[in-house]
Amino acid sequence: MTDQPDQTVIAQRRGGIAGRLEAFAVQIAGPLGRWWRGSVIPSIEHRAVIAKVDDESGLTPRYAFMILMSAGIAVLGLLLSSPAVVIGAMLISPLMGPIIGLGFGMALVDGNEIRRTAMSLAGGVLLAVLFTALIVFFSPIKDITPEIVARTRPNLFDLLVALFSALAGAYAMIRGREGTIVGVAIATALMPPLATVGFGLATLNGTVFFGALMLFVTNLMTIAIAAAVMARLYGFGPKLTSRQSGVQAAVITAAFLALAIPLGYSLSQIAWEARAQRQTRDALADQFPGQAKIDQLDIDFSTDPLLVRATILTPEYRNDAARLGEASLQKLLERPVKLSLDQFRVGTAAGDAEAAQLASASARDKASKERQAVALVGRELAIMAGVSPDAVLVDRDKRLAQVRALPLPGASLATYRALEQRLAQAEPQWQMQLIPPPVPLPSVSFDGDAPDTQGASNLALAIWAGRRTGLTVTVGGSGDATDYVMTKLREAGIQAQSSGSRNSDGSLPMAWAL
Repeated sequence: MTDQPDQTVIAQRRGGIAGRLEAFAVQIAGPLGRWWRGSVIPSIEHRAVIAKVDDESGLTPRYAFMILMSAGIAVLGLLLSSPAVVIGAMLISPLMGPIIGLGFGMALVDGNEIRRTAMSLAGGVLLAVLFTALIVFFSPIKDITPEIVARTRPNLFDLLVALFSALAGAYAMIRGREGTIVGVAIATALMPPLATVGFGLATLNGTVFFGALMLFVTNLMTIAIAAAVMARLYGFGPKLTSRQSGVQAAVITAAFLALAIPLGYSLSQIAWEARAQRQTRDALADQFPGQAKIDQLDIDFSTDPLLVRATILTPEYRNDAARLGEASLQKLLERPVKLSLDQFRVGTAAGDAEAAQLASASARDKASKERQAVALVGRELAIMAGVSPDAVLVDRDKRLAQVRALPLPGASLATYRALEQRLAQAEPQWQMQLIPPPVPLPSVSFDGDAPDTQGASNLALAIWAGRRTGLTVTVGGSGDATDYVMTKLREAGIQAQSSGSRNSDGSLPMAWAL
């Protein structure tokens, strides 16, 4: 009972406001600490809590099964962009148990417990990522939905959510309030980030993969550290010296700072984007009369320059609005800006604005359908050519789709031309071009001075292949027949040259001049 007065006197002797505040803190902390150690900690059934934590954090068949089911539901919810389905995955995810167990292991300074829970956690993470990647790989839908995007940009608020949730979860585990764990599981959302990591792995999308992985690691580290702090607070683990306590506090602080600094930067970037969105809206509104209305505004912050698309409902056109708006935005945002501005003229009569909004929505819907059609054409052409959709060149304005096909076992030029014709029939509004690999060219047989039926077909096939590849064609033999073939090739815009001799059957061989 004599320690506290001595500490209070020492604090008071330091003088000033700081000394008085320190003395007040000592007076409060002393009785509070004694009450906590004498009343709260003894009321906790430490053995029962540790047994419960061990039971919830083991690598068991039930744990593995629930991981797979939760991961499957989560990735389907992300692909369908269904928040309700994603929440269902959160409810049955068992990942919270091993993470809290890891925190208790750190508080108890128990190496065996740390290894056991870390193995359980690593096994669950690996199962979830591989299983979700497998589902996405075989899924016909691989679009990045809003639910996926929401888990690729973690920020400081995500760390705070994980911190508060972890404190609640550890308290519920210690005080026997297991029902609270359900709410904590929803708040921290451990499984959806892992499912997003699987999506990024299956689609080889580094931005999605590393963004979601950062979110999961943030949640994991924060929950484990907060659980360790709560466990120490409630008397779990050996009594530490003042030096050991200082080292432990320093490690915890360093870990939080290591997470908070990059997440704080991410939050500042998000705040800047929100501010830029508001400033852009105001700057564009200044270019038009007061009755004008901004119907839609989209900013692509990933491009350089920034790409701004806006739709304005205005009673009068402003021919220089795009130029002035672009200059104003560049000065305001201090970044290069490319402005795409659509103006829809509306009157002041009732219903004019609504009609313009319908016209604007119709234009956006048409553009959206056009983009979907372009994506569909690209996917079809990629599947037929046996390549990735990224290898397809699509010119929406010319309605031209072009791809360089990979060599197919046993495929001839006629095979590739037939594939192109099938694509053209499937998409008659598009010009489909399949560039074949340099497989052998056929020979041209003659009947008198002109090619026979087979020879004419082979010459037409060579002309098609030459136009697609842009390569030079060599024609064997000499004389009128060779001149005839070379003339036909050159008339089709293909470079041709004479080389070699006729075949033994009298036909003219053709080959690529590689």
